[in-house]
Amino acid sequence: MKSSEFAGKFKSKYLWGNLFAMMAVVVLLCLGIKFGLDFYTHHGESIPVPNICHKSFADAEHILENDGLEIVVNDTGYVKTLPPDCILEQSPGPGDRVKSGHVIYVTINSPNTPTLSLPDVIDNSSLREAMAKLSSMGFKLAQPQYIPGEKDWVYGITVRGRHVVAGDKIAIDDPLTIQVGNGMRDASDSVDYIDPAYSDDSYDEESGSVDNFTEVTSPPSESKKSSSTPTSGGLTSKEKKTE
Repeated sequence: MKSSEFAGKFKSKYLWGNLFAMMAVVVLLCLGIKFGLDFYTHHGESIPVPNICHKSFADAEHILENDGLEIVVNDTGYVKTLPPDCILEQSPGPGDRVKSGHVIYVTINSPNTPTLSLPDVIDNSSLREAMAKLSSMGFKLAQPQYIPGEKDWVYGITVRGRHVVAGDKIAIDDPLTIQVGNGMRDASDSVDYIDPAYSDDSYDEESGSVDNFTEVTSPPSESKKSSSTPTSGGLTSKEKKTE
């Protein structure tokens, strides 16, 4: 191909028309991506998050929907003084600026009192150990009740006057009363010592021992027998002298 022919094709309107068309497509594509992303991501748009704490879930949902926001429950808590389904916490917090369609995560108040399982602390730990373990788990503790027994040893736990054991479900609002030993022996556990009754003859005061032997008397002697034996004539020697 001659140089003149190549230069003529380079000057062709058809070639330049295609080049301008391709450039226009590229420009339109870049502009479309830019404005499309801005529209999709709500670029430059921000909505202040309203304060919905301590409002009912239905009211909070209505408020957020009016602002173009969504609400999702991600946890539950319990506050005795607040009604059930009340908003306890929200994230993002009030005043934070978010984009339209953002999800607001909330924690609502549980309608039921939470319960906890009683751990194995009865007859298995001291008062200090039991109080530390129960407090860390979230139990409420009343003043300990002292009963006869080993000092500071846990013998039982009562809730509203009812004895409970390990594994029982207990409401976190119910205080626990720990029954702990006061270091004194129970009267029913005392041993009464009674001195055995000894006769005056069987007890040796010097040695403090008991003589279990029985005294045996000897038979009468021959002299005594002869003095009581009658002589001839049927009279005793004493009777003869009197005669």
